[in-house]
Amino acid sequence: MLKKPSGTFDENYTQDTALVRTPFRWVMLIMLFLLLFGIIPAWAGKYFLDVAINTGITLIAVLGLQILVGFTGQISLGHAAFMGVGAYSSAILSFHLGWPFWVTMPCAALFCALLGLLVALPALKIRGFYIAISTLAAHYIIMWLILHGGKLTQGTSGLPADSITLGSWVLDTERKMYFLIMLFVVAAVFFTSNLMRTRHGRAFLSVRDNDLAAEFMGINVFRTKVQAFLLASVYAGVAGSLLAHYQGIITVEQFTLMDSIWMLGMLIIGGASITGAILGTIFLKVLAQVVMFMAPWIGGIYPAFAGSAVAGFMQVFFGVVILIFLIFEPRGLAHRWQMILSTFRLWPFPH
Repeated sequence: MLKKPSGTFDENYTQDTALVRTPFRWVMLIMLFLLLFGIIPAWAGKYFLDVAINTGITLIAVLGLQILVGFTGQISLGHAAFMGVGAYSSAILSFHLGWPFWVTMPCAALFCALLGLLVALPALKIRGFYIAISTLAAHYIIMWLILHGGKLTQGTSGLPADSITLGSWVLDTERKMYFLIMLFVVAAVFFTSNLMRTRHGRAFLSVRDNDLAAEFMGINVFRTKVQAFLLASVYAGVAGSLLAHYQGIITVEQFTLMDSIWMLGMLIIGGASITGAILGTIFLKVLAQVVMFMAPWIGGIYPAFAGSAVAGFMQVFFGVVILIFLIFEPRGLAHRWQMILSTFRLWPFPH
């Protein structure tokens, strides 16, 4: 007779705070790593790897936005602009000075952190809706400066960035870049998960829930919000740097206001958590590919949606998807996933 445990019991604080708490989860984690670093790169084609790489880069940026929005409760509409700053900073150092990626990427993250500090200091003196407006203004200022940067940014012509190298090994294919991007994704998820176990992470959550109560508890609310902006900017800078060196050339059209809005949409769809950021990013990226593949079929049935009209249809469709989640699943895919797990844990006695 197969014996099944009736629950998971923690005997000490270390077990209670462990990221992976049961043998079953260890097995699932190992299988996930085998899928990411074994099966997918071995069997996937160039197109699938390109989608996976872009999804991974976006996920890094969304995890940074999750720290700001989901953990601290601040709204930002300028996250794509910070990602652009990271991309251009890395590309400038690579193209004009010939620095390698392993130097330009930390410099891009540092520059984004300083810029995030510059934006956060005046923005966090206000609250709520006005923070979103101030970050929106920062987006347009940053984009204008990049567009009129002359030879430094090369304006609308695009700024090249060198390929990433590891000694004599050049990461010049999708398969090689896939491994690097996935390593950065795993590191970002691991760091973000552990951040929430520190006193800084608990301070973020306290400020989000009730900043007045957090201040009475001795938490410096302003400093906590600034720290969240700095971390979110660092994530965006790393993601932008990876994007610049992966694509080889960048333009301002890659960092639009709609990109910032869709990042917020990913958190709405996935839910305000690390799991939600992962699920929301994957969901919207996969949905974008499905709609793109269905575009010829849609154009054949409805000629009005043929050609360039499909792009507009995609924006409308994504907006409808976000509205559906706000109405029917406001807590996101992560909440639904937890409900499914709870159902299996309680089976066969779900009531």
